[in-house]
Amino acid sequence: MEKEGNIRLRILSYVVIAYMMLAFGWWSVLLFTKNQDAFNAKKDKMALLMVANGSIRTQSDLEATEAYQVLYQDYKKQEWMIFGEVLVFTIILVIGVVLINRGYNKEIRSAKQRRNFLLSITHELKSPIASIRLVLETFQKRQLKTAQKEQLLRNALSETERLNRLVNDLLLSARLETAYQPNREMVDLPALLQDLVQMLDSKYPQRPFPLAIDDEIPYFMGDQMGLTSVIINLLENAVKYSPIDAPVETSLLFEGQAIRLLIKDEGIGVTDKEKKQIFNKFYRVGSEDTRRTKGTGLGLYIVQQIVEAHGGSISIRDNVSKGSVFEVRLPVNLETFHTENIQQNKPVF
Repeated sequence: MEKEGNIRLRILSYVVIAYMMLAFGWWSVLLFTKNQDAFNAKKDKMALLMVANGSIRTQSDLEATEAYQVLYQDYKKQEWMIFGEVLVFTIILVIGVVLINRGYNKEIRSAKQRRNFLLSITHELKSPIASIRLVLETFQKRQLKTAQKEQLLRNALSETERLNRLVNDLLLSARLETAYQPNREMVDLPALLQDLVQMLDSKYPQRPFPLAIDDEIPYFMGDQMGLTSVIINLLENAVKYSPIDAPVETSLLFEGQAIRLLIKDEGIGVTDKEKKQIFNKFYRVGSEDTRRTKGTGLGLYIVQQIVEAHGGSISIRDNVSKGSVFEVRLPVNLETFHTENIQQNKPVF
């Protein structure tokens, strides 16, 4: 019903625009015709008066007079004025139609994304809650062996952690829309990255997580919680959209002017059109009714906002074999030195 209503509204808007264009075209033709009729009437009146006075005898004599030349110049000026008004009005009308159509399409996309977000967030909230409830009811109704208890507890903790990450993403997304400022502190990016990759390696034992880190990467002054969210979201995104046994390769490089984080997957990839949209809030590929992967459409939006808040940038390109490569660049800016880092011969940036 909603889709049919949108189609009807679009058809109605096109009909209104077509009517406006036709009405404006008719008005333009009418204005040119009226201007020509006024010129012919003034010319005929001038000719009659001059013939009566004996000033002219032929049409050529009339056109040679100064009064006719003045009248003709005024007529041409009026014609060019009308043409200019038609041109300006046409440009304004076209720009208005384009802007209205763009705004309409944007609102339709936003409404669709909000609908998908509500559907996905409902599922993402209900699923872990249902799992945790099932575990508790099992403990309440059945006598379990120790191994069974431990397995159920692990499942419940996993779902609790999933629910906690979802709530944190929602809260962080709300902060990013208002006045998010990184809480800068010394961050050991290699150690942080190793810990997070190890955590995911334990979580997904069937998937390889090759890791390459340059030597002597400096401490980075940034928000450790925010950078943790960036890395986790990118890694989880790579896992989500690639086969269960496909590797997710992570590299941390230092180029003197920037620290680069590369995350490569061998998944389904991203089309050129979607590359321009995947960092939009709530954007997810496909329809929520048919999509198989879980998510809310907030992950990459959060990543981009946090990276840009640190003065960095994020981009996406195709992987050489297949899949995608996400690249985060964090600019290196010398701010201060800390005694611990001087003792470790490790600069702070």
